[in-house]
Amino acid sequence: MSSMTTVVAVPARLQSSRLPNKVLADIGGRPMLQRVLEGCAQAAMPKAVVLCTDCTNLAGLANSWGFDALLTSPTCESGSERIASVAAELIALGGSGADNTLIINVQGDQPFIDPAVIDAMCAEFSFRIPTPEVLTPVYRMGPDTVHNPNVVKTLLAADGRALYFSRSALPHVRGVDPEQWHEHVAYWGHVGIYGYRADVLQRWHGLPLSPLEHTEKLEQLRLIEAGIGIGTFTVEGQSLSVDTVEQLELARTIAASNI
Repeated sequence: MSSMTTVVAVPARLQSSRLPNKVLADIGGRPMLQRVLEGCAQAAMPKAVVLCTDCTNLAGLANSWGFDALLTSPTCESGSERIASVAAELIALGGSGADNTLIINVQGDQPFIDPAVIDAMCAEFSFRIPTPEVLTPVYRMGPDTVHNPNVVKTLLAADGRALYFSRSALPHVRGVDPEQWHEHVAYWGHVGIYGYRADVLQRWHGLPLSPLEHTEKLEQLRLIEAGIGIGTFTVEGQSLSVDTVEQLELARTIAASNI
C-alpha cells in the first residue's frame, strides 16, 4: 500500500444552487478556486492536482494557474459523481493503475484547505489494513455549530466508522434542551474531503439511487446506503466550506486577517 499513487481531484462548477459563481468569488485577492488548487498543491504526497469541471472557462483558468483540468458532463449531480465520470483519466494521470491509485476529492469551496490534512489522509491509507474503501476527516465540534444546518455532522461508530452524515445534530439527546446537547455527547463535524480507492469510484455509476442522498443533499450517503464503508480520522480545528453569503464574508474576513 505504501507504493500507492495519489491524485487530488477538485470538482467545481459555476452553477451552484445556493451561491452561484462562488468558486470565482474573490477572497483576499485570489479567486476561491485558485486558493483551493494552490492549497492542494502544497501537500507533499499527491502526484497531481486536477480540476474536474463542466466549464471550459474554469478549465482555462486552471491551466493558466498551472493545473491540469478534465472536462466532465454538466449533468453530474455531485462532486464525487463528477470525479467518478473521469476516473479512468485520473488513474492514467497517476500512472500506477486502478489497484494502486488513491483519488482524493477536495471540494472546490474550501479556500483554506490544509495541505497537511491531505498528507494525513495519504498516511492513513498507507498503514490501515485492509486498505479502506473510503476515508474522510472529522473534527470535534464546538457548541456554536452543532445546530447549524450548513455544517455537516458525522455520527461515528466506536471504531471510527461513519454511521451517518446529516445537516441535523446527531445524536438526538432525549429530554435535554438542545442548547445543552453538546454537554452530554461529542459532536463531530465533517471536513469536505474524501479519499477513494480508485476502484470505488469506478463502481460509482453502478450504485443504486439513494433516497438519503436526495433528501439530505449529501453525496456520501449514496455510499453508506449501498453498503460501502467510510472510515474517518480526526483532525484539529475545523474546515470552512463556503455555501452561503455569510460563509463567504467569513472567508474574506479570515483572509484579510492573514495578510
